[in-house]
Amino acid sequence: MATQYFKFKKFIINQSNCAMKVGTDGVLIGAWANCENSTKILDIGTGSGLISLMMAQRSKAIIDSIEIDENSFLQAEKNILISDWQNRIHIYNVSFQNFKKNKSNIYDLIVTNPPYFINSLKANTIERTNARHNTLLPHNELLAGADRLLTKKGLFCLILPIEQINGFIKLANEYNFFCTKLLKVKPTTEKDPKRALIELRREKIKYEVDILIIEKDKRHDYTEQYKNLTKDFYLAF
Repeated sequence: MATQYFKFKKFIINQSNCAMKVGTDGVLIGAWANCENSTKILDIGTGSGLISLMMAQRSKAIIDSIEIDENSFLQAEKNILISDWQNRIHIYNVSFQNFKKNKSNIYDLIVTNPPYFINSLKANTIERTNARHNTLLPHNELLAGADRLLTKKGLFCLILPIEQINGFIKLANEYNFFCTKLLKVKPTTEKDPKRALIELRREKIKYEVDILIIEKDKRHDYTEQYKNLTKDFYLAF
């Protein structure tokens, strides 16, 4: 059973009422996405508020955070209110489809750990199903919304299962988004990559595919690479 809260170095995530708990995927994209020069950030499907809080810790940007599930929204709202960055994070209980209709919302970074299961077995609650499956936010709608809300030189960063990467990048090209960074994530030294972190822009540039290994041969024996990426957040590092 997942813990009722998760303590990071500079903030706490209460998560008892959230459909999705704190996990490695969220921490990875929150630590990896390039927010250094961002002034306004959008976090799509914030869940517990984790990525928004990580973005606030790493930048001076104003952050808009959206969450469609009401229980997760209320918990994220409380997590934000008890943080040091409550004045810079604004959270909305709304779908991405409705949120993107507001033409005044323009961002130089959009970041998300989206629901990514496609045509797979549904979860035991509707809230968890919506958080995990892309029925309510398919890739084409995610890209169309990013196209509408992102500045010309903005970045769109997300994490997906490795088997969806080629198809997603091909679809992104149809919206004039092009992959500019790609990090494949291996659970251990011996296992194949399971996730990939993607950075998209509106311009084509050459990029290299990098590899991140989380653990060595033993459980909880983390690589220096993973520690360096997440050391500003995890208490253990």
